[in-house]
Amino acid sequence: MGALWHPFSDMGAVERDGEFVIARGEGAHVFDADGTRYLDATAGLWFTNIGHGRTELGEVAAEQMGKLAAYSTFGDYVTEPAVQLAERLAGIAPVPGSKVYFTSGGSDSVDTAAKLARRYWNEVGQPARTVVIGREKAYHGMHFAGTALAGIPGNREGYGELVADAATVGWDSADDLRATIERVGPDKVAAFFCEPVIGAGGVYPPPDGYLADVRKVCTEYDVLFVADEVVTGFGRIGGAWFASGRFGLEPDIITTAKGLTSGYLPMGAVLIAPKVSEPFFRRDAGVWWRHGYTYSGHAAAAAVALANLDIIEREGLLDEATRLESTLAAKLAPLAQHERVLDVRCGTGALAAVQLSSPAEAMALAKTLRSHGVATRAVGAGGIQVSPAFVMTDAEVDELAAAITAALDGSPAPTP
Repeated sequence: MGALWHPFSDMGAVERDGEFVIARGEGAHVFDADGTRYLDATAGLWFTNIGHGRTELGEVAAEQMGKLAAYSTFGDYVTEPAVQLAERLAGIAPVPGSKVYFTSGGSDSVDTAAKLARRYWNEVGQPARTVVIGREKAYHGMHFAGTALAGIPGNREGYGELVADAATVGWDSADDLRATIERVGPDKVAAFFCEPVIGAGGVYPPPDGYLADVRKVCTEYDVLFVADEVVTGFGRIGGAWFASGRFGLEPDIITTAKGLTSGYLPMGAVLIAPKVSEPFFRRDAGVWWRHGYTYSGHAAAAAVALANLDIIEREGLLDEATRLESTLAAKLAPLAQHERVLDVRCGTGALAAVQLSSPAEAMALAKTLRSHGVATRAVGAGGIQVSPAFVMTDAEVDELAAAITAALDGSPAPTP
């Protein structure tokens, strides 16, 4: 029996069937411990935007670690890479003048945003605004606030009540958001958390006009709009750094992680619009926000993030994500005609899900796909996740679609 407890796993099944060991990666592929190659349909876990095996990022990390691996950024302490990355992110943030708060990952970013939203209202004289609202199907990480906000019931089971002041609305209804704010009381609501494209809940692009409508509702009731871009940020939306920019959302807070470093080191960031940051930045106000993480602004992670952003810009990977948006739609949409497929959700960024008619078959199909040369996973209620690295070629998307078709057909796996 192994010592590792895998996240989101039936460990009894892992003990029974064994582990799937990934040994290395190259571009849009990964290799198992036996050297077998697989198309990486998920880019690790939505994050390897620039592809695997970029030795340049390892060299950057080693250089920075040789000088200073990390140091606290509490108080007035800081490192050069953290300052440089904050300025870089402020420069591409959808809202000019945004401040940047570093975290260790997406769940940290969401909990940071939830605490900040409440503390902001306290600072501006409305301490009763504590309720945070999320959507059905939504995933916001697995810390306390994120778990309470999420709209995936199974992720909340067995913990009791985590955050009392949390509510859930329909994933596709701005009217439901409005009604919930009215029911709770506008003077009690702190923030609405919204994934521009729902990710782990099953890859659900926003219905036409939905994002603009919920943004208007938040503006009308002066509720903070938090865009959870842990998945969609740093190019995955296609053609823009953030979905908030693509859809003109001008959020009060943006949560990010994953594509910030393409997963080469753990790091997240929260982008905070001037409206929210202003009370904390007044000179001589003496306002302390007693919140932070040991590795906020980790120097080596910040250096890697800068190099990652350089690659995205240098290689035009924002445009490549737009290409993938089109190619995935063209190649995967026909799968909706398969008798085992209920729907194919795609067309908004380098993201897609093949929804099975029988959700219970999804995990088994994901494992079957390995024998057809594809590494992926079940997502949502019976979907197969597709969120490749931006370097995946159109020919590789053809291979991916053919492999999914063969697995759905029950065709024999190709001979190695």
